[in-house]
Amino acid sequence: MGGDSSIILYLQQSLGGRILDSHAFRGDETIVITREGLLEVFRLLKEDPKLDFNFLTDITAVDYLGKKEPRFEVVYHFYSFRAKQRLRVKVGVPEEDPIVDSLVPLWKGANWLEREVWDMFGIRFLGHPDLTRILLYEEFQGHPLRK
Repeated sequence: MGGDSSIILYLQQSLGGRILDSHAFRGDETIVITREGLLEVFRLLKEDPKLDFNFLTDITAVDYLGKKEPRFEVVYHFYSFRAKQRLRVKVGVPEEDPIVDSLVPLWKGANWLEREVWDMFGIRFLGHPDLTRILLYEEFQGHPLRK
């Protein structure tokens, strides 16, 4: 792990083995976490006063078909208004089980963002209140951002 920022060091102490990798470059902090216990990690990011990542700015995904395992990666972007800091969190998602927990219970704004990732990549969000297409029509076959 190449993280040496105070946020990453604090997260490594708090989350231990859940962080698979990390790096910080020019104020751009990134952690890679396991899929298991996802909601607990994100609850810590939001509710811990030392972190206070109260704004979920975006959720997207990447398809690494044939270049990396697991095939997919869900990427979350957070911002702390109090600390004026950003954090990127990546979660690997295997092709044979493309499911992660929904963040809607923590951030209501995750609703549409997760629907977009579902629509474009076919990654399901467990516990999402209405995981239906948001950009394409319901009869569309497939997920256009899969390689």
